[in-house]
Amino acid sequence: MASHGAAAAPTAPVEGSAPPADGTSHVAATAASLFPPFPSSGWRGWAGPLAATVVGGLLRFVNLGRPDAFAFDEVYYAKDALALLRYGHEQQFDDSANELILASDGNWRTIDVFKDDPSFVVHPPFGKWVIAGGEWIFGVTPFGWRFAVAVLGTLSILMAARIARRLTRSDLVGTVTGVLVALDGMHLVTSRTAVLDMVLSFTVLAAFGCLLLDRDQVRHRLMTHPPGHWGAISGGAWGPRLGPRPWRWAAGLALGLACAVKWSGLWYLAAFGLLTVIWDVALRKRLGVPQPWTVSLLRSAPIAFVAMVGTAVVTYVVTWSGWLLTDGGWGRQWADGTESVIPAGLRSLWHYHGEAWQFHVGLTGDHSYQSNPLSWFLQTRPTSFYWASLENGESGCAADSCAAEVLALGNPIIWWIGSVALLYLVWRWITRRDWRAGAVLLAVLAGWVPWLLYLDRTIFSFYSVVFLPYLAMALAMMIGALTGPPDASRERRRTGTWVAAGILLLVVLAAWWFYPIWTGEVIPYSQWTWRMWMPTWV
Repeated sequence: MASHGAAAAPTAPVEGSAPPADGTSHVAATAASLFPPFPSSGWRGWAGPLAATVVGGLLRFVNLGRPDAFAFDEVYYAKDALALLRYGHEQQFDDSANELILASDGNWRTIDVFKDDPSFVVHPPFGKWVIAGGEWIFGVTPFGWRFAVAVLGTLSILMAARIARRLTRSDLVGTVTGVLVALDGMHLVTSRTAVLDMVLSFTVLAAFGCLLLDRDQVRHRLMTHPPGHWGAISGGAWGPRLGPRPWRWAAGLALGLACAVKWSGLWYLAAFGLLTVIWDVALRKRLGVPQPWTVSLLRSAPIAFVAMVGTAVVTYVVTWSGWLLTDGGWGRQWADGTESVIPAGLRSLWHYHGEAWQFHVGLTGDHSYQSNPLSWFLQTRPTSFYWASLENGESGCAADSCAAEVLALGNPIIWWIGSVALLYLVWRWITRRDWRAGAVLLAVLAGWVPWLLYLDRTIFSFYSVVFLPYLAMALAMMIGALTGPPDASRERRRTGTWVAAGILLLVVLAAWWFYPIWTGEVIPYSQWTWRMWMPTWV
């Protein structure tokens, strides 16, 4: 896509056709087109992403301790994190000690708020270990249990921007992606709250970035490697070997951590595993390898499975070390005293997972803020993480009545126009077979479609933060296309630039308008009602 700064892809050889007479020249020409150059180097490729990250970091860290109370599921996760620090596993908590923990000034080592029995929890431990890291550094305070999540939320802005730049070979698209992620309300709220979903979003984004680096590394290696060392690329040969793939193993590690936050990371493990194999098929087809699917399934798929699924499984089990290495966790001794070649701890862990699965499939209770996944892109039912109604003089209220809310509402401009951008990517993928559009669409679908299977379950709209970075990429790619290709007329580029600038201005204005209800600011009740654009937001 020229408007994104990426080099135009040359036409791939037709599968099964005879190779050119000068095979070496054909290979060399094909190799030179595999790794499009970046639009800039050095600080110029970092300036925009870093600027967006600084802005996003300020929005996430300023007054991070507000509200000075448990927000939504922090009432569970902050306590579970504290239990992990003290016991290595979750422990039942005395709810009557909530005020004690909030008044502790972070001295968690002397807080005696746990009961004697372990707690049965249904989410793996890694996300809570992340939260525990902040508590270990800053204590069990609202700032402490939110700190580590805010760090990951801020870093994900930089990651999304750099990933989008690498994906599209465009500084503009990369910077715009970073700005959009920085200014999205759902991303902001889940970055400022000790819940698991930002940790999940971060690990999945890291995996996507690792696979993109793997893709570039393989193509750059083929571009720079002497063509004579490739081996035959036609006549039934398997084509060149693609060499070591360390970034694919790193992606497996990141996806293992994602699954260790929430089991929904499994969908990304499957989707991204398929994606990396499809990229290998496309590469071999580009090189003129006959039967690229067969070659990839026999040569690439088994190694990819071990690198990604095998690494993910090992990583996942390691995150349970606190439970495995102690005897007090819930169900830890279930398999003790029975004979098997499988260690008792692993069999007990399998039993634990069976019980957690039964809980998940049976979770059908109503919740006032549950949301149908079909409505997520319209943002019709956001989740209220915190609410306080205040009177004059209370907590700085200067009106007759005030409100303070933390509402996990996505920036409406990003989500509404971003939904149009997804349709644009569908068009690009269908009409031009743009692999970049296909990759972004797959990342969105992997985070959304599985929830359509559980429409009767208690689920919330903020689960969609896991695919928000890819929605931002889609919108940034459409904005890049709006500015027009370099060879477009001046009028076309001027008009497109004004439209693109108008979209970004609306994003900034919406972020400014909704920021008070994203961060729990005390505002007059009348101003709170002005921000309730839909009756379903109340």
